[in-house]
Amino acid sequence: MKKQLFALLFALMPFTALAAGGEDVPYSMTPDLQNQESLQRGMQLYTNYCMGCHSLEHQRFARAAEDLGMPQDLVEENLIFSPELAYNDQMHNAMSLEDGNNWFGAAAPDLSLRARLRGHDWIYSYLLSFYKDPSRPTGVNNAVFELVAMPNVLEPLQGVQEMVCAQTDRPEEGQQPDPLTGKYQSCHVLQVTEPGAMEPDEFEEAVYDLTNFLTYVGEPSKLHAQTLAPKVLLFIFIFGVIAYLLKREYWKDVH
Repeated sequence: MKKQLFALLFALMPFTALAAGGEDVPYSMTPDLQNQESLQRGMQLYTNYCMGCHSLEHQRFARAAEDLGMPQDLVEENLIFSPELAYNDQMHNAMSLEDGNNWFGAAAPDLSLRARLRGHDWIYSYLLSFYKDPSRPTGVNNAVFELVAMPNVLEPLQGVQEMVCAQTDRPEEGQQPDPLTGKYQSCHVLQVTEPGAMEPDEFEEAVYDLTNFLTYVGEPSKLHAQTLAPKVLLFIFIFGVIAYLLKREYWKDVH
């Protein structure tokens, strides 16, 4: 029995190590794949602001619409902008690899599995961390991904964000707190200096919805798995009770 327990422990160790990994990012979020409205808003944001450059080659419009409870006619009228794409097609972008290389120095990557590669916290932090940087070709940089080639496509919603000096609770390396306030002085604080179409709370919610949608796209079957899980557990419980009663009936003469 001990050997079996040790074997199970060693088998689970790689998964524990993977779960504990991840990059240090300033923001975090908890995906909610059961929030259908959030996923619908996320898909709308993606097709309007991201899909011009980034494809989702492992996802089809039809699959997403079915999973998220969106009628076909609504998707065709409001979320499919290219006449070359149909409802049952994969979610291809409009920009070619050659154009991406010429315009931005690097082709825009497919984002189908980005949430599984980077993690939802990284995507959420990345989208919130663009800031004004006149030295860059696109006029912006990113606190999570320095020297990023991508422009801040969500700037009309968020507004112009800049790096400013302010007091913060997060110390930088080797930094001592202010003895009076207990805060740390940092010149790497992001602050919206020119408001966009959304208030900061609204924009954070929009980025949450977009990240939530990309998390769903990374593993669409997980949505069905979470829906099916309670039924499976209920079946196992009922089957366990029946099996126990049957075992008691078989063994009552032995005891």
